[in-house]
Amino acid sequence: MTDASAEPPAAADRPALLARIRAGYRHPLNWLMLCVPAALLMNGRHLVPAQQLFLIAALAIVPLSRLMIDATEHIGRRTTPTIGALLNATFGNAPELIISLMALRAGMPDLVKASIVGVMLGNLLFVLGLSFLIGGLQQRVQKFNRRGARMQRSVLMIAAISVILPSVFDSFIPPELAAHELALNSGVAVVLLMTYVFSLVFMLKTHPDYFVPKKPELDDRDGQVAWPVTLAVLILAFTSGLLMVMSEMLVGVVEETARNLGISKAFIGVIIVALIGGAPESAAAVAMARRNKLDLTMGIAVGSSIQMMLFVTPVLMLSSYYLAPEPLDLVVGNSGIMVVFLPVLIFSLIVTDGRSNWFNGVQLLSVYLLIALFCYYLPDTPAAEQWNPPTAMSASRPTPL
Repeated sequence: MTDASAEPPAAADRPALLARIRAGYRHPLNWLMLCVPAALLMNGRHLVPAQQLFLIAALAIVPLSRLMIDATEHIGRRTTPTIGALLNATFGNAPELIISLMALRAGMPDLVKASIVGVMLGNLLFVLGLSFLIGGLQQRVQKFNRRGARMQRSVLMIAAISVILPSVFDSFIPPELAAHELALNSGVAVVLLMTYVFSLVFMLKTHPDYFVPKKPELDDRDGQVAWPVTLAVLILAFTSGLLMVMSEMLVGVVEETARNLGISKAFIGVIIVALIGGAPESAAAVAMARRNKLDLTMGIAVGSSIQMMLFVTPVLMLSSYYLAPEPLDLVVGNSGIMVVFLPVLIFSLIVTDGRSNWFNGVQLLSVYLLIALFCYYLPDTPAAEQWNPPTAMSASRPTPL
C-alpha cells in the first residue's frame, strides 16, 4: 500500500510550494551557491593560489549544508515526529561528517580531530554565546528548560571524558602496548554509540517532558507546504555528492593554505572548518534566540555538540579502519584536552539556573576568542603538534608542553 504522506501535494498546494521555492532562492546564503561552479572551474589549475581555492570551496559548502538540512527537515515533516527527530539528529552534522571522511581518506587525522573538537567548541562557545548576546539585547532575561540543560550538561561531560581518557592513557603506556591503545579507542567508540542510542530513547520516548519548552512556542513552519518526499530525497542526494566534491577540494589544499597564510592547521581545523560546516545551524540558533525561543537555540547548539561527539565521532573512528591509512584515535594531547574540557566547564557553570542574559554571551565569546588565539599561534612543529601527537602506536613519543 502506498503511503499517502509520500504522495505529491495536491494541485491546490502546488502554487504555494512553487512560491516557497522561489522565495528560498532569495535567501542571502543561496547566493553563495555560485561558488560551487567557481570551485569546480578553479580546481586543478596550478596558477590558482591554494588559499583562494580553499576560500571558494569553503563558501560553497555553506549553502550546500543549508540545502541538505532543509531537505532533511522536509522529509521529517512527511513522517512521524519521532522519525523526523531521528532524521534531523542523524543528518544535522552531515556536512562535518562528509568533510571529516574526506580528510580521513586523505590521511589527515590531525585535521579530523581538530574539526571534531572545533564543532564542540564552536557550538558551546561561539554559537551559544552569540545567541545569548543577541537574544539578551532583545530581552533583559531569557529562560530555557533547566532540566533539559542539566541532562545535556551531563552528556557533554561524558563526551569530554571520552576524549580525555584515551589521551591520558597514551601518556602511560610504552610503544609495545600499542594494541591496548587501539582496543581502548575501539571500545570508546562502541560506548559512545550505545550512549547516543540510549539518549535518543530518553529524549524521544521515555522522558520527552524533560525537553519541553518553558512556554509553548509557535512552529514557524505552520501553514508552509512541505516538499514532496521524492524531491527532498533527490536534493539530499545531490547536495551530498556536491558536498563530497567540495570537501575533497577543501582538504586537498589545507596544508598549502596553512603554509601560505602562516597559520596553524589547528586553527584551520578547530575554527575555520568547524564554523563552515555548522554555519546554517548557527544562523538558525541565533535567529531563534532573537525571537526569544531559547529552548530551540539550546536544542540546535547543544544538541549538535552531543550528536557530534556521541554519533559522528565513533562513526569516523570505526570508518577509519576501512578508509584511512591507520585507525583514528581520540588522542589529542595536552592542548586538545584543555580545549575540550574548558567549553564543557563554562557551559555547565552558565546554564545551571535556566536563565541567560547578554553578559553570559560575552563570557562565552570571550573564552572562544581566547582559545582561537591559542590555536592561531600554536605552531605546527613536532614538539607542539598536539592534535595528532605521536602515540604508543608510533615510533616516537610526544614532547610534553
